Amino acid sequence: CAAVSMRTSPPAEMRPAAPASGSALPPASLHPASRWEPAAWTDLPGWDSDRTREAWLALQRSCERLPAELRAAPAWPRLCQQALRHQPTDDAATRAWLMQRFNPYRVLPLDAAAAAEGLATGYFEPLIDASRAPRGAMRVPLHAPPADLATRKPWFTRAQIESLPVAQAALRGREIAYVADPLDALLLQIQGSGRVRLTTADGGTQTIRLAFAGHNDQPYRSIGRWLIDQGQIKPGEASWPAIRDWARRFPNRVPELLAANPRVVFFREEALPDAQLGPRGGQGVALTPERSIAVDTRSLPYGSPVWLDTTEPLSATPLRRLVLAQDTGSAITGAVRADYFWGWGERAEQQAGRMKQALKMWVLWPK
Repeated sequence: CAAVSMRTSPPAEMRPAAPASGSALPPASLHPASRWEPAAWTDLPGWDSDRTREAWLALQRSCERLPAELRAAPAWPRLCQQALRHQPTDDAATRAWLMQRFNPYRVLPLDAAAAAEGLATGYFEPLIDASRAPRGAMRVPLHAPPADLATRKPWFTRAQIESLPVAQAALRGREIAYVADPLDALLLQIQGSGRVRLTTADGGTQTIRLAFAGHNDQPYRSIGRWLIDQGQIKPGEASWPAIRDWARRFPNRVPELLAANPRVVFFREEALPDAQLGPRGGQGVALTPERSIAVDTRSLPYGSPVWLDTTEPLSATPLRRLVLAQDTGSAITGAVRADYFWGWGERAEQQAGRMKQALKMWVLWPK
């Protein structure tokens, strides 16, 4: 799920205590939703094998928009000034720079009796063909926020938008674009943003970004869970490819499926001058494919470098790499919880739609 659908404010202070005099490792640190246990670099599986330099741009982006809780920590502003001026030559040099300036901490639940392993899921930025006006099969609208969104809380549900003239009137004229598949529209809403490829008058194409601009304040309900509860798919099989397959087999039940999730997300249009830039996450910086994650900000603050130890979807292939905590979301809760940003395109959709892996996490914090 996309991590931009509901922002939460990060805690005011996330700074570990200073190392005790004469101790080899800094002390443990407690946070609103997690505890950080000091670790050695050798505890991080695969640390020496990652293409660490690929995460440098993500680190610099976080430093350019350093959140308040990191600015309040004495070491962070100075460290970021160094990072913005520096350009490591290779992976080994990047690791050496980090190891000189950070300590690793294992991220664990507050309850010592709880499982130390958490959950890694994935999200991506959809790329969907659309039209400015309804034509042919493209009849499913994507809307900007209605004028009364702030005054009517909660706003109309998805089913009410389809059935109530007052809801339809409030959205009239707010259409940004039209897509052919209602599941594509829902996918954009679940991910929170996406790229839309429009056909221009001269027969060319223009790609824009639709960014999150609000929602109807209704609860999010998983359509995968609805299919499981209906006995349509088995538990553990609720991937996005499986949902699409079910919809192809039972097209008459798609409206019922969509209505199971009452939340509707509204968008704003953004230009896409650089196709290599991801959408802005909760930190307000462009996400970097396979180097940005969404987290519970009660456990980890925005801008934190994080070491992930998980596996790729549907395989035992290790996925161990340095990432930056740059996003959050209403479904991303818990101490050891990460939503991994795969990027955009077909591979990203396939990987994100199937990802539900066991996870271990370490946060890197300045010495």
